[in-house]
Amino acid sequence: MTLPIVRQALYLEVADRLRGMIHARSLRNGEWIDELRLAGEMGISRTPLREALKVLATEGLVRLEPRRGCFVNELSAQDLEDIFPLMAMLEGRCAYEAARKASDAQLAELEPLHAALAGHAKAGRIDAYYKTNYLIHEAVQALAGNQWLSDMVGNLRKVLSLSRHRSLSRPGRIDQSCAEHLAIFEALKAHDSDAAQALAHTHLMRQLEALRVLSHEDAADAAPSDPIVIEEPAHVRTRQSRARARRTHA
Repeated sequence: MTLPIVRQALYLEVADRLRGMIHARSLRNGEWIDELRLAGEMGISRTPLREALKVLATEGLVRLEPRRGCFVNELSAQDLEDIFPLMAMLEGRCAYEAARKASDAQLAELEPLHAALAGHAKAGRIDAYYKTNYLIHEAVQALAGNQWLSDMVGNLRKVLSLSRHRSLSRPGRIDQSCAEHLAIFEALKAHDSDAAQALAHTHLMRQLEALRVLSHEDAADAAPSDPIVIEEPAHVRTRQSRARARRTHA
């Protein structure tokens, strides 16, 4: 008997589309989501769109505010401090298990991705680098062959996609990140589980450090400047002094 083709529910397809828009920054952090416009562009009613937004809200990608609507989420500095150590631990474990379980042939399939990563880093192509970097992380996760671990990493990776891309804008970070990835790959090919785990952990924590530096720089740029004091001509100051003196003696 031929089994029927089960199509994914429409709202799940819409959720996939919205995730892609957030990752591509066509929907930016903090931006209000115009449901009417999006529904029109996608050729759907607002019902599946709203169901999709509820899915993304559970993932931490958007937030629903009563009487205000839906907004793309923004991660606070504290969110990053809380999430990155967890992600470093989990991705380190992915690298550990991948180094143990992956065959040489499976690891060889990652060579083109790492070559592309190095090319993007050298050319300073941040967007292309980030996309390739994302694929490498997912590939190592798949090679770990641990569904429980994969689910936890996947959920956190969705949330961190709101800010991880930004760390690459720090001068020198893209080259440092690439060197870290190549070192992890060498450990994987050597089937050195401990080294792969340690290097992957360090890689994630250095991303956090880059975000900390950028946050401090943004805070410094946003700090109010010293007030500008405009010196008045001497004859104006003299008149004002005389007026103050009269008020004092009155």
